Amino acid sequence: MDMQVFDNLKDRLGSSVYSKRMRMQANRVAYKLSSKGTQVYWENFEPMYKVLRSLLKYSGFLNKAEQNTVNFSVEEVSVKLKRLPEKFHGYRVLHLSDLHIDFMHDEGNNLVEIIKSMDFDLCVITGDYRFHTAGVSDGVIDGMEKLMPSLECRDGVIGILGNHDDLEIVPQLESLGINMLLNESLALQKDEQAIWFAGVEDTHYYQTDDIDKAMAPVPSSDTVILLAHSPEIIDIADEVGVDYYLCGHTHGGQVCLPGGIPVITNARCKRKFVRGSWEFGNMKGYTSRGTGSSGLPVRINCSPEITIHTLEKDGLPSVK
Repeated sequence: MDMQVFDNLKDRLGSSVYSKRMRMQANRVAYKLSSKGTQVYWENFEPMYKVLRSLLKYSGFLNKAEQNTVNFSVEEVSVKLKRLPEKFHGYRVLHLSDLHIDFMHDEGNNLVEIIKSMDFDLCVITGDYRFHTAGVSDGVIDGMEKLMPSLECRDGVIGILGNHDDLEIVPQLESLGINMLLNESLALQKDEQAIWFAGVEDTHYYQTDDIDKAMAPVPSSDTVILLAHSPEIIDIADEVGVDYYLCGHTHGGQVCLPGGIPVITNARCKRKFVRGSWEFGNMKGYTSRGTGSSGLPVRINCSPEITIHTLEKDGLPSVK
């Protein structure tokens, strides 16, 4: 990759955050010791997945569990926001998360067909384009090239990185037409009214998120929707005035007990925030169960999802 590309990424992130991320990319681990104790990153703990695969294979559930990864649920979510400008009442946001698109069971065919039939104004992708946490990303770009035509919409596609994604993939994703936010924000306007989308870097593994930097250009009176990979900075987001928090990372558990109860959430937050709609303080939020799968490409009692968020101004009639 051209050194100018790296210099540009360093300028956008700041030298200290850039250096931290590049250093950690070169040293992916399953667990580490810190001042907070031992932190386990289950997505890097491959022995667990080998054991799970063997259990599913010998119990006869493996094929079904693999097929479940492309049996998408389309979730329609309406959210009332007090500060939403009237021009954005009824605005529809397609939310994809944790695509892990280079390892989809059917190479993304069902996902493309479903999205092509949907109506939305904007698409947001809250990280994890890649299945593995290290290695080449060629399959990711191939998969995203196949997906992008189905994402065509009025206001385009906004994305952030997840804990599986290397920083080097940003220029490639941007070349496909995705507006990548690296602790950055952008405004969408209708006439004289605007809403803001702020996007932060991964807070789970890399811990390179900087919400203050992302929020710096946002006027205090404007509506802001935060794109974060995981639900682990909810308290901070509420403090800085985020209206709606969109994230993923947890996969809703991916492998769950009957009733959708996660075995592992892989997030340092309360379980009530690891899937679906929730509220915290003055902020509303939504955690996607994820569109893809990782570790082992299976789903049990936890379907992957494609989500449409319909933004509504509090006080106006609901959009039918």
